[in-house]
Amino acid sequence: MGADPSPGGVTGPTRPWAGLNTVAGAPDVSGVPAPSDPRAVAQARARARARAQVAARRARAQRRARARALRRAALGRLLGRCAAVAAVLALTLTVSVALAGVRPETPAAASAPLELTAAATALRAELAGTAAAVLAGSTPDAPATSADLALTAALAGLRAAPTSPDQQAVDDAARVAWQTRLADLAAAGIELPTAAAVAAGDLPEGLSPATDALGLVVPGVVEGVVGGRVVAVPTVEAALAVGTALASLGTPYVPGGTSPAGTDCTGLTATVWAGLGRAVGTTFAAQWSAGTVVPEGQWQPGDLVFGSHPDAGLDDVGVYVGAGQVVTASATAHQVAVLPAAPGAAAVRVTVPPAVPNTPPPSDGSTATVCGAAPVSAATGPVSPAWGGWANGQIPTSALCAIGAGHRLRCDAAAAYAGLAEAFQNAFHRPICITDSYRSLSAQVDAHERKPAITAVPGTSNHGWGLAVDLCGGVNGFDTPEHAWMARWAPTFGWTAPDWARAAGSNPEPWHWEYGSLA
Repeated sequence: MGADPSPGGVTGPTRPWAGLNTVAGAPDVSGVPAPSDPRAVAQARARARARAQVAARRARAQRRARARALRRAALGRLLGRCAAVAAVLALTLTVSVALAGVRPETPAAASAPLELTAAATALRAELAGTAAAVLAGSTPDAPATSADLALTAALAGLRAAPTSPDQQAVDDAARVAWQTRLADLAAAGIELPTAAAVAAGDLPEGLSPATDALGLVVPGVVEGVVGGRVVAVPTVEAALAVGTALASLGTPYVPGGTSPAGTDCTGLTATVWAGLGRAVGTTFAAQWSAGTVVPEGQWQPGDLVFGSHPDAGLDDVGVYVGAGQVVTASATAHQVAVLPAAPGAAAVRVTVPPAVPNTPPPSDGSTATVCGAAPVSAATGPVSPAWGGWANGQIPTSALCAIGAGHRLRCDAAAAYAGLAEAFQNAFHRPICITDSYRSLSAQVDAHERKPAITAVPGTSNHGWGLAVDLCGGVNGFDTPEHAWMARWAPTFGWTAPDWARAAGSNPEPWHWEYGSLA
């Protein structure tokens, strides 16, 4: 055999294991004398493999750290470039609001960088497309399984439809709390894990399974350290579910609905999770069975929280967003809103399949409520317009939504009117003309004194419920293209001319239109 010089000048036989530890980053052992027996050879190989694995882990950690630093630096540059633009936009928005008399929709969204807002809008569209496919029973493309924290926060800042000032304050507080939580995680360099990674125990660096007071692992939950505190870290799926729910705020409540045009509580939760490729069903029973039951003290954002009643059983559901609050499509609020979880509520975690079928809360079935209110009768006749516990004409304007300078409606009616107005604009290339909407009791008295023949007795007008409008610009005549267009298309948006106001009615008023079939 040939000779091989060693570092110390000692020569020896050529080593058959030369090149054993050629893994990048592993220490060189080419100068180590050859082991004399197979056992020593095996030990040498094991030591080499261990050193190589340590080096590889260090290299991966360094790459992750560099990637996080690059992302933070890029985000900083992006924010810097957009700061001036955002300031101008904010000023423009303020001036426009002052001129139009309309409250800005979302301060958080108005100040968000344009690139992030555009990307978040595209993400919402992607999730909506996946949801539509899942709800239709087809197999969608691969759903979103990763999301940048800044993008996820921007998703939560989007809005769907107008919200009353009172509700907007609650909604914005929940939105800001969630965005702040994500920002803190990003600042700490924490990477969100997928639900699959949590289940497999393959967690990003710095995360560990969460445990309860007894030291038992909490299913589907991991923890990290932020600012010296141990905090729960949501999965990618849970974060996107919360973002999608918050981006749905203001969507009108529509029984049986599952779309941005209108949804009920089970439709909202079904759509949120369908967007992530998970079919949870559109009934209370199906959604209750879609995940592992979670004790109240262990609820996490993204969980489905159910209201129940001993007489009615499961009767409400929403997406938990933290601090005892849920995003739900409420029959009493008439739109998607942030509301407190109902007393005695129960929750399931969709990302953790149940080991055994869940037993629903007991009930005797003697009463029924759906999404926080008694279900709408299947009858097609008119329904009472009363809502919110207020008297006709005495609804505070803070509970109504603006539809332009000086005009307000109940928020679901306002959202439907906005769609109608946009369609009218597209058809006639000019804005729809409106003269009256919500009418306070004092305004009803004034109108009745001036026009007793064509106004309702004060306290009885559907204008006093924020559910009627009087239109002009051609709609106020029966034999016009504008009125014919309204008769054809307004019902698509939930607006109708009551029988008494039609040409052959008891008190013809071509200008008068109402939201829904009202008594």
